[in-house]
Amino acid sequence: MPGDVTLSPAEAMDLARTALMRVGMAEAAATALARATLDAEMAGKRALGLQHLTDHLRGLIDGRIKGRAEPLITSPVPAIMKCDAMGGVAQHGFSLAHEELASKAKTFGLAAFTLHNSYTTGELGWYAARLAEKGLVALAATNGPALMAGAGGWQPVYCTNPLAFAAPLEAGRILLVDQASSAAAFVKIREAAARGETIPGNWALDQDGMPTTDPFAAMQGALLAFGGARGANIALMVEVLAAGLTGANWSLDAPDFQAGDTSPGAGLFVLALSPQLFTDDFATRLSAQVARLASDYSVHIPGIERVNRQREAESAGIVLPRQLFDSISSFRRN
Repeated sequence: MPGDVTLSPAEAMDLARTALMRVGMAEAAATALARATLDAEMAGKRALGLQHLTDHLRGLIDGRIKGRAEPLITSPVPAIMKCDAMGGVAQHGFSLAHEELASKAKTFGLAAFTLHNSYTTGELGWYAARLAEKGLVALAATNGPALMAGAGGWQPVYCTNPLAFAAPLEAGRILLVDQASSAAAFVKIREAAARGETIPGNWALDQDGMPTTDPFAAMQGALLAFGGARGANIALMVEVLAAGLTGANWSLDAPDFQAGDTSPGAGLFVLALSPQLFTDDFATRLSAQVARLASDYSVHIPGIERVNRQREAESAGIVLPRQLFDSISSFRRN
């Protein structure tokens, strides 16, 4: 569209990294967050890409993110790694740990990584994908501030509490499932509000517990789980993994990620498994199975296009709305 700005991946990386460092984030953390943000953007997850970077930039200025935080990583037993993000970002802690986590999984067959005391984790699929790229099967779960009602309730008690699952295929491709427990991601409702659009009536409740198509009312009320009680039960399972096992804030106790000067204290749980120690020719067999599902049964296989989208962005560039480009650039000049 007229006025849009096209950047190469290197230019977009520099835009994000420089902006983060100019508002107080340490270089290593800025590099990790910029990398994860750019990966989400290039994979087509734009709501969690450079658009979401502005939340991090404002969070740094307001104090919700500690820009100089250095994650504390411990390993109480060989197959478990624990990380205290110290009020910083989860992407930094995971980037420091993921090589060792992958090595532990390949040695012991499985390894777990837990993280607490962080800002919201961004694109959850990014964590699982990085392990699948190393030949591992991965499951990830995360929570954050309460936005979604539980089964039978109408007040927010869970975050959107997503789950991500990734597995390696042949030729550098991966299977990647990344979905929220809510009927719609919070960022989609916020986008609708910004555009002055309505939302489907099964996405959210207003403050009185009534279904609403008004995104502003939805943001003051509660999101709804997908599939009713089934989705809410998944959110509860995620809450146990991401907050219970990690020691992070329960979603009910997590401060707002958009306001105030306190970190949400979100949690992240990642389980990595080495398929080579469970069965032979895993990637080959899975590749054949997903090809059969797609070609013979018209099944959509999530994650398959991720690599293609990233390669397309590498060649064609990353297109940003002028307003978003100017917003991020303004932080670089501060």
